[in-house]
Amino acid sequence: MEGITVQELGLAARNHAMPLETLREPITPVGLHYLLIHFDIPHVDASRWELAVGGLVERPLQLGLDDLLSRPARTLAVTLECAGNGRALLSPRSPSQPWLTEAVGTAKWTGTPLGPLLREAGLAPGTAEVVFTGLDRGVQGGVEHLYERSLAVDDALRDEVLLAYAVNGEPLPPQHGYPLRLIVPGWYGMTHVKWLSAITVVGEEFRGWQQEEAYRLRQSDDEVGTPVTRMLPRSLVVPPGIPEFLSRTRFVDAGPCVLEGRAWSGWAPIERVEVNVDGGDTWADAELSDAVSTYAWTGWRFAWDAGPGDHELCCRASDAAGNTQPNDPKWNIGGYCNNAVQRVSVTVS
Repeated sequence: MEGITVQELGLAARNHAMPLETLREPITPVGLHYLLIHFDIPHVDASRWELAVGGLVERPLQLGLDDLLSRPARTLAVTLECAGNGRALLSPRSPSQPWLTEAVGTAKWTGTPLGPLLREAGLAPGTAEVVFTGLDRGVQGGVEHLYERSLAVDDALRDEVLLAYAVNGEPLPPQHGYPLRLIVPGWYGMTHVKWLSAITVVGEEFRGWQQEEAYRLRQSDDEVGTPVTRMLPRSLVVPPGIPEFLSRTRFVDAGPCVLEGRAWSGWAPIERVEVNVDGGDTWADAELSDAVSTYAWTGWRFAWDAGPGDHELCCRASDAAGNTQPNDPKWNIGGYCNNAVQRVSVTVS
């Protein structure tokens, strides 16, 4: 791996990953859930905050937090993963948040469904996309902007899309988007706009910086690229045994060892997880448990008879849409969507 820059170290100090031992928990405690903040955490006075719903709608809306709390509520367990998860394992590496594999978490998000609110506002003829604007503002790529992302109207109207004001039964903490954020199950984390202040229906393709320039898969700066959307399948193992402090190499006693982990995909349910314990070509099926929810990860277990020596543990997931994790990463200049199989070094004694 290339050396981490001081700038990347600064990003890593602001943001944090989920410790992989937390994979034992079906629902991630909020303080251990991965976190990525593009700019600064806005200071929001909820008593004065309002959500504006406008653009190509027949009845523009201005809603306070109490208005949203009075609407029908829904709670969904949702797995969120950063699109840059695995970026630090690519070479050459894009200079950005240096994630390894831990930029993920699953929480219970509570809010009101977006679709009924949009229908209440009345979508005018000719609508194409819905733009979501956060209160976080900064400069990226030399452009000053508010963080904004869009969804096609059909995606925005899906039943599972939420305007969330609580997580794991508590109001959103400031770093997770207080007082309101977007939750789009199945999509990478860049879609889940935090500190939401406006929802604007538009009749053309949104060209904001975070949509047009960032989060696109391309091999060079000259390419338009394809947009990052739904999460690719990934499986992670709970690190077995005990770690060496610096290298994180694991030490395991010889004999029966139960490996366990979680797998997810934003395209379809997980239907298979395979485990490799010797770094070769031999893969064996793990036992799957029920998914935490339709939109969250699935647990898996694998019985391993750990023999003395050095081992490389790997796991790979396949979903019902026919997507399988690759053994090797697929490079792109943004370092996005690296869902190559996880590799964990283990010494058995």
